[in-house]
This record gives sequence, C-alpha cells and structure tokens, in this order.
Amino acid sequence: MKLHDLHPADGSRRPRTRVGRGIAGGKGKTAGRGTKGQKARAGGSIPPWFEGGQTPLHMRIPKLRGFKNRFRTAYEIVNLGDIAQAIESGRLETGEAPKAAKGKSAAPVTVNQELLRDAGLVRRLDRPLKVLAGGAEVTTALFVVADAFSRTAKTQIEAAGGTVSVLEVPTESRPAIGVDRPARRPRASELAAEQAARAAAAPRERAAAEPKPKRPKAERRAPSAPSATDEATPSETADGTNEAESGSPDR
Repeated sequence: MKLHDLHPADGSRRPRTRVGRGIAGGKGKTAGRGTKGQKARAGGSIPPWFEGGQTPLHMRIPKLRGFKNRFRTAYEIVNLGDIAQAIESGRLETGEAPKAAKGKSAAPVTVNQELLRDAGLVRRLDRPLKVLAGGAEVTTALFVVADAFSRTAKTQIEAAGGTVSVLEVPTESRPAIGVDRPARRPRASELAAEQAARAAAAPRERAAAEPKPKRPKAERRAPSAPSATDEATPSETADGTNEAESGSPDR
C-alpha cells in the first residue's frame, strides 16, 4: 500500500451542495429557500423562542415571589391532639401495669417516632420529628422523645405530668466513652509563631546565662595635704570656742 492508495470510507465524506448555480444544478434560482418570505432573506433567521408574535411562554406563566430556602430542616409533624386520640383508640399502648400498687401513679406512655409510625401518625423515619400543640389537650402523662418541640406542646406535656426528651445532634466529633481524645496536630501558622517566639527569646536567654564581669573596686584615694586655708582657719577647742577668741595662755 502506498500513500495514494489511502482514501476515506465510502459515504463518510460527501461534497458540499453548491446552491444558486442555475436550475440544472437542482438548487438554482431560489437555492432551496422557497419563494420570498422572512426565511428567504439574508440574515432572516428566527430565534427558537419566537412564537410568531403571540405572547411568549415566559410571559404567560405566573412568577413566584420570594425564594425557597434550600437549607431548611424538613420535619415530620405530629400534634398532641392526634397522640391523645391514638391513646384513647388503643393504637398507642398505655403504661398501666396490671398489678399496680395502690397510691402509685401509672407509668407514663412512651412516645417516639417508631411508635408513632406504627400507629400511623407519621410516615417517614429519615426526617426529624417535631411535636406541636394542635388539637385537644393531653391529660395523660407522656414521655415524648423527639427532635424538636413547640413551646406550647412542651408546656402541656409537663403540665399533664409528663416529660420531654430532645434528641441532640452533635455539631462536632466526640470521643467514645473511656477513650481519650487524641492530641490535635498544631497548624503551620502556630508552628511558625512558636519558632518566631523562640528566635526572639534566644538572645535574651543567652545574655541571661552568661556571667556578668565583676567590676574592679575603685582604688582608695590617698588623703590630700591640708591646704593653706585649712591652716589659716583657727581650730576649735573642746568647749566649742575658737582659740583666737578664748586667748592663748601665752598671752
């Protein structure tokens, strides 16, 4: 095989249709554009959203105001009235013991998301549960475990002698019970700051470690000879009077 033997596969390349080259070519005269009209003119293309002059779709449909928060928390909602009705109908088991001692109150009814789903009050378990105070007030003591409570629902449950338990989702990693948290590796900025502090403190530590040179004691000056003024000044006697005033015995 030589270079001139190479050629593309049959049907893979077709010659370009030359229009406007006479009626014998098949695409002459109007060149396949038809007779007159907007599309027959040069530059007469129509945008795909043009609908012939009628009101376009993007103007016909209503516009939604505001926005929808994509980060909101979607709760499974249940009302206290529905819980009370489920207890009365027997869909939620009560905590009454068959042989309860006299004077002791019945055990509170445990309510959680799994039990509510079995009772048909909620549908999903992959969403957090929130309890609201809609419907009739609860008169039975309840022990409700949920992710969130409204203020009124919490007040009604506690007023009926029940308790609420809020499931807390940890916002940070916590070590297992009995396992010490591993030490955090210092960041690069902390290491750089520590090295800079050491470099700044090194000259001071070096200067403090070096012994200070002892200064030589100053030589005592020899007593100077009395001056002429000192000789001319009369000396004082033992009683504090000058010899000149008291007079010498020789006189």
